[in-house]
Amino acid sequence: MSALTVLNSTDEPVIFETATAENGSLIGLITLNAPKALNALNFEMIKLLEPQLRTWQDDDAIAMVLLKGAGDKAFCAGGDVVSLHRAMAQGKPTSLVEEFFTLEYKLDYLIHTFDKPILVWGNGIVMGGGLGLMAGASHRVVTETSRIAMPEQTIGLYPDVGGSYFLHKMPQSVGLFLGLTSASINCDDARFVSLADHFIDSNKYDAMLAQILTAKWGKTASLNHDRLTDLLTDLDNQSARMPKGNVKANLKTIQKLGEFTTLQEQVDYILGLTTDDKWLQRAQKSLKHGCPLSCALVSEQLKTSQGKSLLACFKMELGMSVRAGEVGEFQEGVRALLIDKDGAPNWQYKTLSDVPQTIIDSFFANRFGENHPLNELAVK
Repeated sequence: MSALTVLNSTDEPVIFETATAENGSLIGLITLNAPKALNALNFEMIKLLEPQLRTWQDDDAIAMVLLKGAGDKAFCAGGDVVSLHRAMAQGKPTSLVEEFFTLEYKLDYLIHTFDKPILVWGNGIVMGGGLGLMAGASHRVVTETSRIAMPEQTIGLYPDVGGSYFLHKMPQSVGLFLGLTSASINCDDARFVSLADHFIDSNKYDAMLAQILTAKWGKTASLNHDRLTDLLTDLDNQSARMPKGNVKANLKTIQKLGEFTTLQEQVDYILGLTTDDKWLQRAQKSLKHGCPLSCALVSEQLKTSQGKSLLACFKMELGMSVRAGEVGEFQEGVRALLIDKDGAPNWQYKTLSDVPQTIIDSFFANRFGENHPLNELAVK
């Protein structure tokens, strides 16, 4: 295998390397390097990732980029919301929360719009902010260990990082169901709901990298996209059968959500299901104990974002996320799940009917006016 050139310290939370393919093209390699934290995406990681990706975008020698997580447990288990909790607890959260989400969404948008192929090795846990990194990649690989979720309603948030855009790509009502229940999905599910493109056995990573380094990379991005697709399809065909998922098996049950006109009816339907299916039972439990405000936000988010462009979705989400830093449920959810770990959040709004419409509306207000922090993304 080609020798690797390490571009920064291996002590950094993100390691950047290049490998030289047989025909002289360079492969950019990125490793999220916080395995003890399951590679959760923090401020420092985001600040390292975006400029390096922009550099590689403009470097004609780079044919493609490969992004993975350190260790076998997780690609990326979400965003570092613990640091955001500290800011919220100090009573002046808005500026830090706004900066974090602005930088995160700029990074996610860059991945979505990157000209060259980006392969994400979605092995192990892929949640929240990790899914934000994976969803926009051109080539998304899952393995038999992949466990994917948008668990934001458990911490008083909502499915952000582009969820307003990619949840609409799923079969009817599936995005709403996953957002309301934080249900975990596997590799088979991920492909079914358009969050993954290829399934490859987790023990084939080295073989995949070796084939990448022997591929005949070209000078155009479109050619290299096709080359990578062919390479991954071959490995997909050589891999074992995927473990069966849960979404397709329960699709009729999930899609009945579309028959109800109100969110309360939809929630009552899910909670009222009589089932022996353990996946559905876990979804019910999560919904029952989740944040009612988050459920209201998921529903309104999907209605409001229908038909919006990717950029419009991220702009909407930034306003929502900054507002979440002010309202209190996000702070309380992080406290209960990740700080004190008592699993007993004391929500301000105990039920859906307790959530004032004015609070919901405040998440969708145009708080930035003409000076939106993401305006620069309109110029590609």
